[in-house]
Amino acid sequence: MKLMFAHKSLIIFFRILLVVAGFVVLVLSIAWLSGMFEPKVKSDWHERGVRRHTTEPVSEVHEVTKPYVEEAVGTLKASSRTIVASKVLATIEKINVKAGDQVTKGQTLIVLDAKEYQARLSQAKQSLVAATATRDEAEKEFKRVETLLRKNVVTKSDFDRAKRQLEVAKAEESRAKQAVTEAEILLSYTTIKAAKNGRIVDRFAEPGDIANPGAPLLVLYDATSLRLEAPVMEHLAVKLRPGDELKVYVDALNREFNATIDEIVPQADAPSRSFLVKASLPRSEDLYEGMFGRLRIPAGSRKHLCLDMDAIERIGQLEFVNVLRPDGTLERRFIKTGQVGIPGRQEVLSGLQAGEQVILKPNSPAKESSTDDK
Repeated sequence: MKLMFAHKSLIIFFRILLVVAGFVVLVLSIAWLSGMFEPKVKSDWHERGVRRHTTEPVSEVHEVTKPYVEEAVGTLKASSRTIVASKVLATIEKINVKAGDQVTKGQTLIVLDAKEYQARLSQAKQSLVAATATRDEAEKEFKRVETLLRKNVVTKSDFDRAKRQLEVAKAEESRAKQAVTEAEILLSYTTIKAAKNGRIVDRFAEPGDIANPGAPLLVLYDATSLRLEAPVMEHLAVKLRPGDELKVYVDALNREFNATIDEIVPQADAPSRSFLVKASLPRSEDLYEGMFGRLRIPAGSRKHLCLDMDAIERIGQLEFVNVLRPDGTLERRFIKTGQVGIPGRQEVLSGLQAGEQVILKPNSPAKESSTDDK
């Protein structure tokens, strides 16, 4: 029995030994295949492809403090805008102006058919002649009765009747005079004149059309009353006051104009959290109603980094610079730029730190850096 147990234990031992030996052989094979037993060559990968600074000009990145201006986008509108319309119903005979014309106060703009109103005026004048004649006759009768009453030839009732007839005649004459005045006014409405100096910006009718009372025929605005109306964020608007002088930039003209705040609407727009600010502009023949403009509002100052533009390399929409490391090697780094300051300098939003040096492009002269670049 003991001999049989010893024989089984020996078999188990040899099996375990065989497994361990196989595992060791496997590990050694993997190590040999991976080159563990081969002689090693020292790596020089850190020197491959690394650029070093030689004689290229460099420029330092500066941190500068710059007055900060925020822009409010708006539209040019005329504070003095007039809708020209007819006060009477008549056919348009003639229109003397077109869109874009400059007009002066009192200039005839539109002529309407006046025949009907001339006839009304003629009738009113004839009625006035009849009323005047009736009044003259009533006055004579009143004087006659008044004389007879002193002689006790007529009664008091006859005198009162004559007096009443005179008063009625005078009232009829006054009504006739007012009718003549009314007819003259209506006739004057057939000639539409400019109420003030300005420029015609739109025309809605042509000769032969029927002019209805109140229906727009022309639009006239005063070019001297142009102003920029722009919604301004409430944190900036509360610092503005009527009379403050700001700058307005008009993109279409690529020009900046001086502007004065005329009005700040005292109610904020809830969705946009802004106030409507209206700033008047100087008279200019180049400015037209409806043009796009930017109201530039000082908003304090801020710090930013300033970079020489000759250091920037662009590939498509990407921007790169070569940064000089302390060990003399160069690092190609992606950056994001902002606004252009003085010629040759540009704001850096990300990718660089103050004090770092960047390599300028080949053939670019070395430039003296300044801390007041922008």
